[in-house]
Amino acid sequence: MKVYERLAEAFKAEGTTHIFGMMGDGNMYWMDALNRLGVTMIETRHEGVGLGMADGWARHKHSPGVATATCGPGVTQLATALVTAARAESQVVAFVGEHPASDQDYHQRLNQALFAVGYETGFIRLATPEFADEAVRRAFYFAKLESRPIMLSAPMDVQQQNWEDDEPYKPSSTLMSKRTVPTDAVALEQAAEIIAKSKKPVIIVGRGAVWSGAGDAVIKLGERIGGLIATTLRAKTWLADRTDYHAGISGLYATHAAIQLFEDADCVIGVGASLNRHTTEHGYMYPNAKYIQLDPKPHIVMGQGRAADCYVQADAKAGLQELEALLEKRGVKSTGYRTGETLERLSNMYEDRAEFKIEPGTIDPRQVCRAVDDIIPGDIGLFTGNGASSAFTVMTTHKPRPYVHSSGFFGCIGQMLPTAMGATIANGNKPAVLVDGDASTIMHLSDFDTVVRCKMPLLVVVLNDEALGSEYQKLKAHNMDPETSAIPSPDLGALARAFGARGCLARTIDEVRAGVREWVAKPGPMIIDARISRAVINLPHRRVLYGKDE
Repeated sequence: MKVYERLAEAFKAEGTTHIFGMMGDGNMYWMDALNRLGVTMIETRHEGVGLGMADGWARHKHSPGVATATCGPGVTQLATALVTAARAESQVVAFVGEHPASDQDYHQRLNQALFAVGYETGFIRLATPEFADEAVRRAFYFAKLESRPIMLSAPMDVQQQNWEDDEPYKPSSTLMSKRTVPTDAVALEQAAEIIAKSKKPVIIVGRGAVWSGAGDAVIKLGERIGGLIATTLRAKTWLADRTDYHAGISGLYATHAAIQLFEDADCVIGVGASLNRHTTEHGYMYPNAKYIQLDPKPHIVMGQGRAADCYVQADAKAGLQELEALLEKRGVKSTGYRTGETLERLSNMYEDRAEFKIEPGTIDPRQVCRAVDDIIPGDIGLFTGNGASSAFTVMTTHKPRPYVHSSGFFGCIGQMLPTAMGATIANGNKPAVLVDGDASTIMHLSDFDTVVRCKMPLLVVVLNDEALGSEYQKLKAHNMDPETSAIPSPDLGALARAFGARGCLARTIDEVRAGVREWVAKPGPMIIDARISRAVINLPHRRVLYGKDE
């Protein structure tokens, strides 16, 4: 057995079922061995897309996604996707080839260890054949422990050496402790004391609460203390179908009604949420509140360098259950926000009534997003891109869905198509919808071919303003020439058809609705190129650029 075959066996033993990336000299033997072991190879047209798909897999399943690239230039193509996955705290293992250890003048040589460090990625090098098992085990262990990408770099000549050991591979799970950290009783008592004294509590749930399965516990606590339920952007729409007192997203993407309600809060309970500066809007969102934070990490510094008034290190579900029992013992029961007045203020909170003059042949982007939200059934997941287009989608769509994956971890465009592809595969190739901008979509449009080859039932709705939307609005707000950000776009629907998928160009809302209905009737690879008006300014930009909240 060769070392590359043993490496393949180790990856299979770690539970790897799919590999995303491109083949080259540095990884092709390993990929062939995995293919013979029954692992699905999904080859992309760009190495960064493969890493982005592994990131999407990890975000959706909360377990390691595996990407691969060849040595040197294959590795450098991973740069943006690696940082995005690191900021998303995604468990990713990237198996990459490395130039032969015996040939320091190899033309594709690269200091891959230094590269990994620069892109916020852990690094493990396969220095000797005997280290093969340990290298794979460490890669998966640290990906899970640190929730970030780990690069496993394997020199080509080391891969070709013989593997002499016949001991069974011991997966990384054997290194993971099954013990749970007991919840700090003193911290729980402190949290219960703060809640008992509060009159207007808000519970903010994040991805940690979702991953923990804390939904029932959140609902129960909210009912006991009269709490409003809010979410981070990452947990958008979660629990919205389970309570009338759901205030949507906390932060810049909050509705006007929610912001007004949040101003009255005297207690904020963060559950599996970092409570970063975006969620608290730089500390201005809850001016008079005390903060309680439940999270499995030893500690988290909130936005603006502030610590919570009470930090409870605990799994979201278990911690809430213990807190609920403590509050019940104390006899705590409060109406809080749960009144008819609150319901009245939350009704129709997603309506954006600002009027704009729409250019001929274009559509109000808010109408496009509403059409997607209205027509796409609630059992289908949603992906939202980054940039100006994302604000329209985030603030206009509110139907509860099994998942809503957002971008924004690194503030870059172009990453949500790969993320959506990987998460769709992770979700059993079930129908899903991505709404993104034109520049972002076009950045990795070549890999729509991968969507078609894999028969992904993925609908891509492009909010196409034929410009870099955020820059257009910022230039305009600063009395500069916004047309310098304008870039003409081809018919993306026609390009989709050229790839062998369905696609259409939409210049009216009726054409958008017709395209969405066509996809719902028969899900498959499809692009709707919706030409939107540049005159419409999304609400977050109105707030930031013009100081308007209407």
